[in-house]
Amino acid sequence: MSSDTPEQTRRSGAVAAADERPADRAAGRRVPAPRSDGSPRTRAPLAVAAAVAAVGAALTSYLPVAVVLGLAQLTEDAGSPTGALRAGLTGWLLGHGVPLRTDAGPIGLAPLALTALVVWRLARAGVHVSRATGARGGRSPRQALVSAGAVGAGYALLGVLAALLTGGAAAPLRAGVSLALLGTLAALVGAVRITGVARLFAERAPAVLRDGVRTGLVAGLLLLAAGAGAAGLAVATGGGDAADMIGAYRTGVAGQAGIILVSLAYAPNAMIWTTSYLLGPGFAVGADTAVRTSEVSVGALPAVPLLAGLPRGPMDGLGAGLLAVPVLAGMAAGWLLARRVLRLAAEERTPSGWGSLLGPAAIAGPVAGVLLGVAAALSGGPLGGGRLAEMGPVAWQVGAVTTAVVAASALLGAAATRVLTRPAAR
Repeated sequence: MSSDTPEQTRRSGAVAAADERPADRAAGRRVPAPRSDGSPRTRAPLAVAAAVAAVGAALTSYLPVAVVLGLAQLTEDAGSPTGALRAGLTGWLLGHGVPLRTDAGPIGLAPLALTALVVWRLARAGVHVSRATGARGGRSPRQALVSAGAVGAGYALLGVLAALLTGGAAAPLRAGVSLALLGTLAALVGAVRITGVARLFAERAPAVLRDGVRTGLVAGLLLLAAGAGAAGLAVATGGGDAADMIGAYRTGVAGQAGIILVSLAYAPNAMIWTTSYLLGPGFAVGADTAVRTSEVSVGALPAVPLLAGLPRGPMDGLGAGLLAVPVLAGMAAGWLLARRVLRLAAEERTPSGWGSLLGPAAIAGPVAGVLLGVAAALSGGPLGGGRLAEMGPVAWQVGAVTTAVVAASALLGAAATRVLTRPAAR
């Protein structure tokens, strides 16, 4: 019979654990970090964590769609819970970029407000899976990829199931592929943040590249903000026409509320289209149509409240001042770049050459161009067959014009800021 005291037993156990850990590490086995009470930190299986996170993200984004579309189809004698659930599934898939088959033709115009909600929830799913599997703080790209891939695989299965439940409105294979790609990419955003991979890449990247990417993102966001403001002003100006369109549906208060919410789901699309309008390429609202600052050519349009804000003709008079907004946005991004570079140089007491400003400003153009080009591609799509098969801007035109405008204006803003602040620095 052993006569060891409890204190001696705890010490011998700690010594044995300490002796075992080097051997485990040498053999390639990962030992969980101990908790504050000495017990090992448990980790959830990857498959379980990914399945729970994917289902949670899907439900969080699906339920609002089912409620909104259920309200939109309500009339005094129509609408049912089953119809609302099925309509919610089709709308949910459309928000993931999955085209729908209808009697009027294919519908592929995704409501980007729903897409943004989906991306946010999937990014959070990547965070939760990384934490649950113990990848936090590991700074391992492989850990981030594995967590994101697991979420994407689970999300793809949910997409196939949803497509089967729509009764042929969506192709299961297309739904699975689309949701797998979106789920993996969005979850990867959350996984690289929680594992520290993003910070690791930022630390190793050259300063010119870091500043250029930051300036390009700022310029792109400023352009989108300008588009949002112009779109809101246009819809407010045409508010009477929009109210008449909503009242023409004769669906009652609940149905009209649903129609308004559906229109709000497409508000980010209108923001991107208006940004393209300010940049110059404009957008289409049907085949053989064009909405540009120099030309407005549209035919019969569907009774959609957001379309009430379309311009009636080419821009002239005081409205032509809006053409300077993209240039001002790029100059503002260049000004912020110069302020930051000059401040860091003053703090570190090191000279700042022109290369530290002009290099990032030149890189900012392509970064903003890619951002706006991708946004333009996501914002368009068919709204049925016939003339409504073309809706939205041309992505490559938006990207090319944005690259040129932002690169030139950011260079101008950064150079002007440096020249004007040099006397003050002396």
